[in-house]
Amino acid sequence: MFKFNKESGQAAKLLLVLAVVILVAIVITFLVIKMAEKPAEPVVDTEPTVPLPIYEQDLGNIKFIFISARDLGKTLKSTDAVNDVYSSQKDVTTKEKFIEVNIGAKNMGKENIENAAWSIGNIIDSEGRNFEALDDYKVNAWLPTINLCGSLLKPAFNPTSCIKMYEVAEKSNLAELKIEVKTGKDNAPTNYSAGKIDTALIDLIVR
Repeated sequence: MFKFNKESGQAAKLLLVLAVVILVAIVITFLVIKMAEKPAEPVVDTEPTVPLPIYEQDLGNIKFIFISARDLGKTLKSTDAVNDVYSSQKDVTTKEKFIEVNIGAKNMGKENIENAAWSIGNIIDSEGRNFEALDDYKVNAWLPTINLCGSLLKPAFNPTSCIKMYEVAEKSNLAELKIEVKTGKDNAPTNYSAGKIDTALIDLIVR
């Protein structure tokens, strides 16, 4: 018959405690090594970032705001003329395309911005081609009777519309056109007339 040996029982307990201590030591050592390891390098996104379109620009105290842009095709029809002064106007055609642009200008300051201190400039396509506004009398029939481009801007008034007509190349991508907005430095008309001008670009949504 087996007889319990007190000393052997104590030895077994001691071995069990020793095993637990060794296991805990191994776990602690593993954790310390892991914490000491150099963190993995962050993954760098190599995809090129696509710039977001810009529909507003601030130049001094003037906020320029995109309002609309219309593709009028290759023909300006006399029946669509809005200026009654040119009642006898005939259709005007081009081998390219006519684009009408409407940009608003708002005075964000506290003082008037005088007449002739601002305007809109060229349309620029994705290839960097510049298209100047048409000042020819042939397109005036399709522009407002009173041209508000560059007019007096009073503080906090609703944006003043500046509407101009452009002839843009047929090959230009309409989805990537931009319009130049400009003002004299410090929004001063004297700087504008002297060629001291601040400029920016606004993206167009052509319908």
